[in-house]
Amino acid sequence: MNYYFQISLILTTTIAIAQHKVIITPPEVSPMPMKPEMTEIWEPEVVVVTPAKNLGNAPSDALILFDGKNLDQWVSQKDSKKNAPWKIVNNDYLEIVPETGGIQTKMPFGDCQLHLEWSAPDEVIEGGQWRGNSGIFFQNRYELQILDSYNNRTYSNGQAASIYKEHPPLVNAMKSPLEWNTYDVIYTAPRFKTNGLIDIPARITVFHNGVLVQNNITINGLTNYIGLHNYPSAHGEDVLALQEHGCKTQFRNIWIRKL
Repeated sequence: MNYYFQISLILTTTIAIAQHKVIITPPEVSPMPMKPEMTEIWEPEVVVVTPAKNLGNAPSDALILFDGKNLDQWVSQKDSKKNAPWKIVNNDYLEIVPETGGIQTKMPFGDCQLHLEWSAPDEVIEGGQWRGNSGIFFQNRYELQILDSYNNRTYSNGQAASIYKEHPPLVNAMKSPLEWNTYDVIYTAPRFKTNGLIDIPARITVFHNGVLVQNNITINGLTNYIGLHNYPSAHGEDVLALQEHGCKTQFRNIWIRKL
């Protein structure tokens, strides 16, 4: 390399370095202090929802599925073009009419918060799975069991508040047949991959009479009576269904919030 070119390159580099301040001491505060507004989120503004005056009643953004007045939100599960065939008693509660089949909502749902109150038949006739048997089917596929489990031994993953044939409840919080039970449920629908296979399974949290009995557990697939539980082909939102199992189980104060 030419001698004069080397000298020129060294001088140019030295001048370039000299133009930049070299920091050799740390700042007084490291890292720099945060300001409160740097972690504040202002938009979008949180939507206002008016809670119910009485705990258990519907908030202002809920869809009322049944309040004792009518069955306008429901149809027959045997024939969705027909009205729901169950009986409204005293403009207060809904009672299953045996042998008429289940009922389902007109609207489909996915992720949701559900409140439902139910009672076993007033007269205790039989035991086991014939004591007030019914069920709530989320997306018409995944069952949260309804059963009179008050002094009534049956298989644990088939008693009240179980995810049917999967998860027994953490505890038995059942009231007597002459009392009303409540379910408060947070349900997260399954997600599927583009090839139709399961990506994220459904999850559910259940409070039975205010007691946590299912703590964000995974639903492993269709809650079949016989056989292992696996996921069906991909699906989206679907109806909420109530099962008819030959028992005169009763319902009231049913509302739902899409999440």
